[in-house]
Amino acid sequence: MKNFKKLEEIKTPFKKAVVTIGNFDGVHIGHQSLLHEVIEKADKIGGTSVAITFDPHPLMVLRPDKRPPLITLYEQKAELIEKSGIDVLICIPFTTDFASIPAKSFIEDLLIKKIGMKCMVVGEDYTFGKNREGNISFLKAYSEKLDFEVVITDWKKMPSAAEGRISSTKIRDLVTKGKMVEANKLLGRHYQVRGSVARGRNRGGKLLGFPTANINLHDELCPKKGVYAVNVECLGNTYKGVANIGYSPTFDDHLFTVEVHMMDFDENIYDQKIRVNFVRRIRPELKFSSLEELSDNIREDIKVALQILN
Repeated sequence: MKNFKKLEEIKTPFKKAVVTIGNFDGVHIGHQSLLHEVIEKADKIGGTSVAITFDPHPLMVLRPDKRPPLITLYEQKAELIEKSGIDVLICIPFTTDFASIPAKSFIEDLLIKKIGMKCMVVGEDYTFGKNREGNISFLKAYSEKLDFEVVITDWKKMPSAAEGRISSTKIRDLVTKGKMVEANKLLGRHYQVRGSVARGRNRGGKLLGFPTANINLHDELCPKKGVYAVNVECLGNTYKGVANIGYSPTFDDHLFTVEVHMMDFDENIYDQKIRVNFVRRIRPELKFSSLEELSDNIREDIKVALQILN
């Protein structure tokens, strides 16, 4: 996949570009279905499949007070879109100047002239351009004038018809409630956070007998406080583990941490980047009366995690 992070990097239009546009936060199974339609259409006409996204998220620029915590930051989003099989990913830096571009100019100058669009694949509620003046009716009207096709896709539905379509908003809600099994079904994979291993408070191994990696999160969306069964990608391998998210109430120091104990692992990984895949929430965070009681519960958490992960 070719990955363009600036429009200026695109020197010539792509051959018969089939384009879809969106934030694609999470690249969930609804997004994956849309990307698959783009790829199929491009194959059918001998063209190029193109996904266009934005960084930062438009709400961070237009309504920072309303900006959502991101399910996937750009690095992971690009990896997931590449995995779908898309030929070209274009990331447009989102600014107030870009937001002020009229819908007509967006189509003619950017999509047609710059990218070479011959087909646009979008959901039924898609809007674009200054003040969201571009909509499906607008697209269809201009498609006849500018000789490109518009394909409207059906949104992928939630397992229960009453819950509507799959969306990033629903997934954020599930993750913040600790409902990882349900969130993972909509993502089509395990929810993942990435971060660098930092020096902690030196008590996991010394005091409790269970060494932990303390993570400085790079992702913004953090699961609900509690203990989770996880798989950890580190140093080219994957390890089973238990993650604790919260304030360590037994120690009463009121510091928020994400700590991961990896099973069958004993290496120095300070400053290393790791990826933590959340499988299932085991229990809420609890305050114990002694370090011995805490250690016993960690031991039990590991047993439960192994049952889940095996």
